[in-house]
Amino acid sequence: MLNLAISLEESARRQPGKNAVVFGETRLSYAQLNGAANQVANGLTELGIGPGDKVALSCPNLPYFPIVYYGILKTGATVVPLNVLFKRREVAYHLIDSQAKAYFCFQGTPQLPMGQEGYAGFNEAPSCDHFFMITADPTAPSPIEQTTTLGLLMHNRSAVFDTVQTQTDDSAVILYTSGTTGQPKGATLSHANMFFNALVSSQMLQLSAGDTALIVLPLFHSFGQTVLMNAGIYAGMTNVLLPRFDPDAVLAAMQNENVSVFCGVPTMYWALLNHPEAHKYDLDKIARNLRVCVSGGSSLPVEILRGFEEKFNVPILEGYGLSETSPVASFNHLDRERKPGSIGTPIWGVEMRVVDVNDRPLPAGERGEIVIRGHNVMKGYYNRPNDTAEAIRNNWFHTGDVGVMDEDGYFSIVDRLKDMIIRSGFSVYPREIEEELMTHPAISLAAVIGVPHEEVGEEIKAYVILREGATATSEEIIAWSQANMAGHKYPRLVEIADSLPMTATGKILKKELRTRG
Repeated sequence: MLNLAISLEESARRQPGKNAVVFGETRLSYAQLNGAANQVANGLTELGIGPGDKVALSCPNLPYFPIVYYGILKTGATVVPLNVLFKRREVAYHLIDSQAKAYFCFQGTPQLPMGQEGYAGFNEAPSCDHFFMITADPTAPSPIEQTTTLGLLMHNRSAVFDTVQTQTDDSAVILYTSGTTGQPKGATLSHANMFFNALVSSQMLQLSAGDTALIVLPLFHSFGQTVLMNAGIYAGMTNVLLPRFDPDAVLAAMQNENVSVFCGVPTMYWALLNHPEAHKYDLDKIARNLRVCVSGGSSLPVEILRGFEEKFNVPILEGYGLSETSPVASFNHLDRERKPGSIGTPIWGVEMRVVDVNDRPLPAGERGEIVIRGHNVMKGYYNRPNDTAEAIRNNWFHTGDVGVMDEDGYFSIVDRLKDMIIRSGFSVYPREIEEELMTHPAISLAAVIGVPHEEVGEEIKAYVILREGATATSEEIIAWSQANMAGHKYPRLVEIADSLPMTATGKILKKELRTRG
């Protein structure tokens, strides 16, 4: 018997008065957070929501997210977190595909009208019976008439609830993939998947009740949800929430809340490193408090890693994982040698291999696809047996990532299989070109894609952002690249950009860059 929500309940028993969640001036203790989640659970139970049901949640990094998340889990139902940027049709697709019976949606802002889009999507999902508007003020009425608010659902409900004792293999969360190829698929993760990944993450980062973590990674995404929220709640630490990434807001929170743990994606570290107003903050105090930083989501260029570590005097540990692996699969552990540029070694209870096209293991030093097996691998894609059978073969999950293992058992990501460029018959990996470009003194960020070409099949194109105050032309960068890279690797096309399209989690949207050509 295991329910992921017991992490919250145990921390509430051990230290009921300690701050669990901080959001601006709002501070919820562990007892308050657990009691609020119990009120949600009581409300859902009265509506007949329970084991086997799916409940969707659209909410930015606000205290309402963990309140509703753990409330759903306590009933034995499955949480379906949705991207806060989804529009009406995307909401409807996910509600229908997951067979959600209820849907919680934050009201949003004039700039991001989540509530309107969410309610419109709900109305296009006939299988979803209940809609709850999460209002910024829990006592306020819903901005949409005839819709029930989270506040009303919780009103006068008991703050005590007997959590449903789910089995280890029961579904806890359905996390949807980004849908880079075809329609998004729901990775179904069990209570054991989620609990053990949070437990191992907490142990690897040596989290304790004395830590304060800054959570700016979206909680609807697996990285922030497991490595920070679930791992932090398990450890009993304080979790400071920010709804979106902004360098000033991050540095202010680090300074004012004495943050000791920070997790981000490479573009966040790039933005903090290059923030022109960073000098306005007490960087010495921030550096004294920061104990560990983690980077994931995509490969962290070594130039950014070194620059950030020098500026903030804190190690950045790289890890690797996917929604389908709960998400963490490997990590540069604190108690072992760290190899910058690598994704470390498999976490406890997980195995990784590099295999060829016939799924045969490759020796150290040879490139192939990374495959994973262990307690972190999903149950499968929800209602997609064929996709599941294709992804999990002989108990090994096939990641679609090209990697290599060294003689010490450390893994490195070369690139995504789907991102590999074939130029004149040569395989070219964009990440390798991006790393080289970022050693150019004028370039601060780069993204490389392949574009169709009649003669060579695919030509290499680089989008680059220049460092503040730096100047360089496309022609100069191409000439520099030709002098520093092999003939089949250097980009013949370079476009200087002010910004790059990114997902809500901070990943560069190469799919969108490809549409630009």
